[in-house]
Parts: sequence; structure tokens; C-alpha cells
Amino acid sequence: MRKVRVLPLIVATALFMENMDSTVISTSLPMIALDLGTDPIALKLALTSYLVSLAIFIPISGWMADKYGARTIFTAAIAVFMAGSLASAGADSLAGFVIARFVQGMGGAMMVPVGRLVILRSVSRNEVVQALALLTIPALVGPVVGPPLGGFITTYFHWRWIFFINIPIGVLGIVLATMYVPNIREDDTPPLDVAGFLLSGLGLALLMLGLASGGRHLIPESVSLACVVIGTISVAAYVWHAKRTPHPVLRLDLLKVPTFAISVVGGSLFRVGVGSIPFLLPLMLQIGFGLSPVASGSLTFIAAVGALFMKTMAKRILERFGFRRVLIANAFIGAAFIAFHGLFTATTPHWLIMLILLIGGCFRSLQFTSLNAIAYAEVSKRDMSHATSLSSAVQQVALSVGVAFGAFAVEATAHWHGRSAIAAEDFGPAFWAVAAVSALAGFVFARLEPTAGAEMSGHRALEQKPPATGLGDGTTNLGEEVERR
Repeated sequence: MRKVRVLPLIVATALFMENMDSTVISTSLPMIALDLGTDPIALKLALTSYLVSLAIFIPISGWMADKYGARTIFTAAIAVFMAGSLASAGADSLAGFVIARFVQGMGGAMMVPVGRLVILRSVSRNEVVQALALLTIPALVGPVVGPPLGGFITTYFHWRWIFFINIPIGVLGIVLATMYVPNIREDDTPPLDVAGFLLSGLGLALLMLGLASGGRHLIPESVSLACVVIGTISVAAYVWHAKRTPHPVLRLDLLKVPTFAISVVGGSLFRVGVGSIPFLLPLMLQIGFGLSPVASGSLTFIAAVGALFMKTMAKRILERFGFRRVLIANAFIGAAFIAFHGLFTATTPHWLIMLILLIGGCFRSLQFTSLNAIAYAEVSKRDMSHATSLSSAVQQVALSVGVAFGAFAVEATAHWHGRSAIAAEDFGPAFWAVAAVSALAGFVFARLEPTAGAEMSGHRALEQKPPATGLGDGTTNLGEEVERR
């Protein structure tokens, strides 16, 4: 029981730092763009560069933890994140800011997946939901504090100071991890799949860079298109490579495990909509409605309050309804609340905006708690490092796609109306577009069995059905086979 309480709280220090950092930056985007002399939409590159870095280095996070020890990699990752924070504070151009955020992503790629791996390998299956909930409760304090704090610092001081907040938090995380986190490692770690790492890293980086840089920002359209083409070819080459190497950096065969595959695919669709919110919402409130950063942050923080509240109820809800019903219902409800963002106007009462953000935060929080647990219901502890690496990498790609897709929708709407600059009415269609993508996740979650993840949730469905099949044709339930490996 002590592990269930202590380890999640320590890992949550890193999550707190990362989540607060992202929400602080989101609130400050318009002022950062003004100071750097660039279009606010161009700062999608700063958000996606961080997510791209995560996608590149997350695949080797599990291998490095197995090889060198979880505590060693976890503490080193915090140090790299702090270095990236200092570089972000000193950036004086869009290119410099994008590169600094990439360095931050290198640290973030190791912090959260390795921390989650320590928890998954240290607690029993029936304690996973509780441990993950404890992990995210302190971490959600970051998004609660981040928007108003970022708005206050940006409005009354300077946006560069927001990055110095990470330094004392990072030092505390390193000290606690050194004292309490076990240096879990594997004795028979296979060699690193260098070719696979290069193919997956290059493919994901170029693909996301191409999607995010479309338009008039930083690089020409022809270069953006070339990045998409080469990135797609590299990702396809990795899929071919992974089937032919004994120890691929990303274990795609884990997608044959039904609950893991459904969580990855459905979760990715849902995260496209959610990933766009930190980018679109502050821009709409500040650029579209004319609010100050501090006023904007004082509204948006309430979503994290709702998420924090829901974490205390997630386990009881899952025990009552089970993963399948919760995930299906939440996909549609969560998507609806994303769509509601598009109905906001400059005259919408602030109390109504906060109420919708609060309730939407509750449902999104329950969805992510459920997704993070059900993904590992049939994965053996030996395969946890591979599963967390693959799941985390796909999550970051989905969030990056959300930012790029949301930015594209805003720019496309402005172009449709014959404007070169974005206006308040351009954000509604963007929110509706990303919400439609998130809603598609409900149809994927419908493929779960009523008893899926019952050992974790404590739910026992009345109706028993045959084992679920995988997402691809001819695949079978390989949960037991994976468990034997």
C-alpha cells in the first residue's frame, strides 16, 4: 500500500512540472508571438516541436529504463527538461524558441513514461487504477495553477519568467526520486534497435513537422510537403522493419492485444480534439475576444479543477459501469463539450464559459483515467516498457495532430472569409471539426467486451460474451499469449 501512495506522488512531481509548463505557455502564446515578432498561429510550431520530440524519444524510454535503471533515466530526464526550460527563457526568435521546446521534449519523453513504468511494475493489477489516479491528482494541480499564474506573469512581468518556475520543481523531483524511486532494470535487455529508432524518429518528426508547418510559417510549402512525403515513407519503412527484427524499438505486435489496441486507436482519435484545446482556446479568448492573458488564464484554469475533482471519483464510476460503457459515453459527451467551445462569443457570460469548461474537464479526466488503465489490462509486466513506449508515442502524435488540425481549421476558415488575419468567428468551425474527430472514438470503444478490464475496475458485467478480437482481420485475443512471454 505504501508503494501505491509514495511512488505516484514522486512521479507526479515530474507530471506537475510538465503539465504546468504546457498550460502556462498556452496562456502566454499571444504575448510570446508579439515579443518574437511572429504570427500567433505560427507558435503551433513551438507546441508541436515539443510533442514531436516526445514522439521521437519516447520509443527508447522503455529500453533505456530497462538498460540503465528507471531511477537513473528519470532523474536525468528532469535535468534535461530543466535545461530546455532555461533555453526557452532565453530564446529571441521563433526558430530558437522551437528548438528550445524540442530540448524540453527530450526530457519530457523520458520523465512521464519511465515514471509510469515504475508504477506499473511496482503495484499489483487491482491497485493500478488507484495508483494512476494518485499519480494524476498532484499533476493536475499544475493545470489549475498554470493558466492564472502564466497570465499574471505575462501581464505584469514578462513571459520569459514562466520558464524559471520549472527549476525549483525539477530540483525537488530529482531529490525525491533519488531517495525513493527504485532503480528497476532488466538483466537481459536486448540490443537497441538503432535502425528502427532512426526510421521511427525521422518518420514521426518529419511527418509532424510537415503537418504543423503548412502555411506561411518558418519553412516554404514545398518543404512542408516534402517532410510529409518523406515522413510517411519512413513510418511505412519502420512498419516493414518492425515485422522483421526480433527486438523492434516499437513493438507493433502489441496491437494484437485487443484492449491495448482499442485504447491506442480510440484514445488517439479522442486526443485529436483534446490536443487542440490548449492552442485554440487561449487564442480565441485573447486574439478573438480581446481578453488579457491574466483574464484568459482566470477562465481556462477551471477545466483542470473539474479534472482534479473527477480523479477522486474515477474508481467508483468504473466499478459501477465498467470500462466499456464509460469510454463509449465519455467519447460522445467529451466531444460535445469540445464543440461547445465553438459557441462562445465575446458576449458569453464568463460564468457560463467556466461552467462548460468545468464540466468538460470532468468528463475528459474520467476518459483519460479509463484509457490509461484499460490499455494495460492484458499486457504482462515483462512487456510493460514496450507497451508504455508505444502508447505514449502514439499519444503525443495524436496531440500534435490536434494542434496542427486545429490551426489548419482556423486558417482555412479565415481564408474562406477572405481574411489574412484570424478573427473570433474563425474558431467555431475549428472546434466543431476537432470535436467530430474525437466523437469517432466512441465507435472504436464499442468493440470492447462488457467484461474488459474487470480485474482492474472491479466491475462485473452481467452479460458474458466470447473473447474480443483484435482490430485487424484474422487477429485473435493474444492476452494470454503475451502474458506467457
